[in-house]
Amino acid sequence: MNYRNYITIEPNKRKGKPCVRGLRITVYEVLEYLAFEMTEAEILDNFPDLTREDLKASIAYATDRERRFMTAPVAELI
Repeated sequence: MNYRNYITIEPNKRKGKPCVRGLRITVYEVLEYLAFEMTEAEILDNFPDLTREDLKASIAYATDRERRFMTAPVAELI
């Protein structure tokens, strides 16, 4: 899946946070709903503008962002 077809970042919308297809629903909100055990069906019922592909794109975006995240080297324990 190419999440770039679904995730948009607009400086004047939601303070530049990544949103789903230009809607006012952020990737972070979608991930939070999933983390707090909302089912896919519940999310789609509550947000009829979202699609299953939007949910998958949000996860793909977060996966890519995590992959690119730089971590500091861990200091060796003495």
